[in-house]
Amino acid sequence: MYKLTNKEISDLIHTAFSIRKLSYSPYSKFAVGSALLCDDGEIYGGCNIENSSYPVGICAERTAISKAISSGKHNFKAITIVGGFVDNSNLDYCPPCGMCRQFLSEFCDKDFVIILAKSLNEYKLIGFDEILPFPFN
Repeated sequence: MYKLTNKEISDLIHTAFSIRKLSYSPYSKFAVGSALLCDDGEIYGGCNIENSSYPVGICAERTAISKAISSGKHNFKAITIVGGFVDNSNLDYCPPCGMCRQFLSEFCDKDFVIILAKSLNEYKLIGFDEILPFPFN
């Protein structure tokens, strides 16, 4: 697993919580924010964007990665995910869905870190190989 500084972790969590407020989730009322750390220290945020035709929506993690890739970034160290129902201030850990895990596997190596945060001070660091030990490739 990549070594992350306390500042990197803090910046990622703050970014994910901030961008979660931009989530467009009128159908599920489940807002997700994500922050992706590039190896050069740049952070890209993403939120979930729903559509009345559910499969057309996009998850926060894929939004963040898409923004980074379309900005010319291809090397990533970590991603933070925060999510929960809009009307609930008590968030639980929000791991990436199966589609996002597979999407991440295209761009992230085994040392990539996933940070699941309930709050600014309560979070877990998980190695990518723990969350998707056998990606399709």
